[in-house]
Amino acid sequence: MIKTIAWKNNSVILIDQKVLPVTERYITCRSYQEIISAIKDLTVRGAPAIGVAAAMGAALGALRLPALPLEKFRRKFIAICDEIAKARPTARNLFWALERMKKRLDQTMHLGQRSLIKELVDEAKNIYTEDIETNRQMGKHGSKLLADSDNILTHCNTGALATAGYGTALGVIRAAHEQGKKLHVYVDETRPVLQGARLTTWELKKEKIPATLITDSMAGFLMQQGKIDKVLVGADRIAANGDTANKIGTYSLAVLAAVHRIPFYVAAPVSTIDISLKTGAAIPIEERKSEEVTCLRGVESAPKGIKVYNPAFDITPARYITAIITEKGIIIKPYRASIANLHKGKSVHEVISF
Repeated sequence: MIKTIAWKNNSVILIDQKVLPVTERYITCRSYQEIISAIKDLTVRGAPAIGVAAAMGAALGALRLPALPLEKFRRKFIAICDEIAKARPTARNLFWALERMKKRLDQTMHLGQRSLIKELVDEAKNIYTEDIETNRQMGKHGSKLLADSDNILTHCNTGALATAGYGTALGVIRAAHEQGKKLHVYVDETRPVLQGARLTTWELKKEKIPATLITDSMAGFLMQQGKIDKVLVGADRIAANGDTANKIGTYSLAVLAAVHRIPFYVAAPVSTIDISLKTGAAIPIEERKSEEVTCLRGVESAPKGIKVYNPAFDITPARYITAIITEKGIIIKPYRASIANLHKGKSVHEVISF
């Protein structure tokens, strides 16, 4: 399996996703500041992977704090977490992972600094291992929605590279493929950073899953031709009503899928759901630098000085989403009630087809 992120010798090893697929390069982060930089510049990306990286970054920060009175240690650690939290604003998993690290801090304050640091490192490792198992469970549930010979459209990258391992939406495809289902994946290139063209195709080739790369603007035509059976995407944050933030271009696909009566599925761990936000209108949308649009792999493709609008994500209203696949099961409408029940510990719906 592709190793997106690993903890080794009190350092964090990341595959550098900026240079894929041309070069497979790994970098070593020894400080939380380096983790922040890696999150900001997309060395590590994908909501679950960002969450794992954030937790490991917080653990690195704790390791490198000097001997301090416990209350002062706590204040310093909280400040480190708050600094990491500013790296990117949209992905819920970033904040969820840091909240979990802070909770572990408070639970183990009585142990003393040395034992406390070990607990924090162990918690970061737990978040990593749990993410892989979460993805496998998601794949198990979601694969029931995919039929043999399905043609599936994906957007952005939702595979092992976007997580600690295995993947969310691509993990569902991977699970169905492992079951022997003969699938074909149409991969949106995903402008402007080409996560589909560079990363998803790279993963699918490694897994020997049949795939065809298309430009984002071709998706509607393929649907019109009857070449798409299902659309399967990931999520960076899901509001309490099911509205979903995902890579820019997702909303367009959802509308097109609705027009063509194609099921549109979102796959994401429960940690991506933010019940504090009533609707998607409250989800912060990151706007990234103009060079991502005006340059392609370092080559200028637009006139200098042209004004650029570059939101990294858009919001897909819940009404366009057929179902949300999680590690706890498949959530179906009405989403607000289903998500509320999920967070109360109640079971969610398990559906085979629509």
